Amino acid sequence: MSSFSTPDLQKRRESAAAAKKALLERFKAAADDPTRAEREAARAAINAAREQRMAEREAARRVREAERAAEAARQAELAAKAKREQEELEALIAAEKAEAEARLLAEQKAARDARYAARKAAKKVRRRGY
Repeated sequence: MSSFSTPDLQKRRESAAAAKKALLERFKAAADDPTRAEREAARAAINAAREQRMAEREAARRVREAERAAEAARQAELAAKAKREQEELEALIAAEKAEAEARLLAEQKAARDARYAARKAAKKVRRRGY
């Protein structure tokens, strides 16, 4: 039966250095790869297109908000105009009603005065006897 031999310190250092060197070589090879540059350029173009679409959506959103604000202002103006017209109409109706009431009171007073004058004249006739 053979015994398990552990690598000594020197062998472990050499294998770690070789692994680091291999990793560095792979990284350098990936950095110099022409397809990587193409992928980065494509990714940059996609990002630029995405940013442009986002800017367009933001501009469209601002336009919609401005249109909504303008529409709200128009609606508020129309509501205020309708309210003013309603108030004017109510004031006109109230004035006509007050005028009609004053006219009715004047007619009633005239009728009452006429009855009073007729009673007074009848009383005079009765006193005189003719």
